[in-house]
Amino acid sequence: MDIISALGLSSASGLNAYIPMLMLGVLDRWTNVIDLPQGWDWLSATPTLIILTVLLVIEVVADKIPALDSMNDVVQTLIRPASGGIVFASGLGTEQVIDGSGPFPWGPFIAGLLIALVIHALKSFSRPAANVTTAGIGAPVLSTLEDVTAFGLSLFAIFLPILGLVLLLVVFGGAFTLLRKAKNARLPKVGQV
Repeated sequence: MDIISALGLSSASGLNAYIPMLMLGVLDRWTNVIDLPQGWDWLSATPTLIILTVLLVIEVVADKIPALDSMNDVVQTLIRPASGGIVFASGLGTEQVIDGSGPFPWGPFIAGLLIALVIHALKSFSRPAANVTTAGIGAPVLSTLEDVTAFGLSLFAIFLPILGLVLLLVVFGGAFTLLRKAKNARLPKVGQV
């Protein structure tokens, strides 16, 4: 894969930590599309795939419930960026030397971590505003859109990286629009008391 693919995967991790990692693991294990570099093959191991699947189910359910979704975002503040670092470094093909004979790929890991953290922060800050403005009704809809976006962004990042980059720009634009609308909804209009 290339840097655009790694960027798309780490961005998807900011929305849902488990979809990109699970997708990399499944495609590495059962197809020739992904060939994870040495040291990252644990992503396609059976225990990892089982754990990621269980965590994905928990994440999908928890993120659909108003108030619980915000608590889930707090918990995911560490997990989503870490996932972004993992998929960025492994997606670039950076070998992870696990026997201590070489350095850990900190540069790619931190780049992916920061990318996922930015997306996660946008998601986390926009979600409470969306819950308040829709009286909680929007939480399942917004969460489903985020999950579909994370899945689509991951697929595009792997199979059609340029379209994945376009989708990523749309996600950023949507998040900024939501934040701006939430901010404007809270501020009184000039002349109002």
